[in-house]
Amino acid sequence: MTLPIITIDGPSGVGKGTLAQWVACKTGFHFLDSGAIYRALAYGVLAEELSVDSVAEITDLAQQLPVRFLATSVFYAEQDITAQIRTEAVAAIASQVAAIAQVREALLARQRAFAQLPGLVADGRDMGTVVFPEAPLKLYLTASAEIRAQRRVKQLKNQGIDANIPQIIQDIVARDERDATRKTAPLVAAQDAVMIDTTELSIEAVCQQTESLLWEKGFLS
Repeated sequence: MTLPIITIDGPSGVGKGTLAQWVACKTGFHFLDSGAIYRALAYGVLAEELSVDSVAEITDLAQQLPVRFLATSVFYAEQDITAQIRTEAVAAIASQVAAIAQVREALLARQRAFAQLPGLVADGRDMGTVVFPEAPLKLYLTASAEIRAQRRVKQLKNQGIDANIPQIIQDIVARDERDATRKTAPLVAAQDAVMIDTTELSIEAVCQQTESLLWEKGFLS
């Protein structure tokens, strides 16, 4: 029997994480936040004061990455870094190290190891194209850069962090360009992915659409 896997891909700020956690709760499946793995690696790069150009050192760190997940918390060498990996500084480094082919290869087996019964919901940028191309249900979320920037600014303000929309938009566009044009596992929708534009949709509406797909594909009964 093929292991039930649901992939949810797309750029940052489209609602992937929220939807993925909702689907995991709805189905009772395991949850993989692949972005958190890359962000944990980026945190390690900053903590170890490595240069983003040092491919060998970063690849070595990726192969031995001391990260573990406990519920919604992320630990690096037993230190809780859940809040730290959500900063813009870490996100920028994560996008850069994610473009390194050797790093993606080093983390591939770790991501695939999350696929266990009763099933898996995988959130990321290449879950449906590279990590789990055999997944029976693939979703690809998108939204305008302006809306994504507004969501990010609101999120940062809720954390007590000042941010301005023009700068966030600039960061988002640059990150999208870097993710979409990298040679290894570029950000692109799988050919058989269901596209959902969340620009004008509430998270409730996105969940409602997804629930219909879950019933249609037999993930709910």
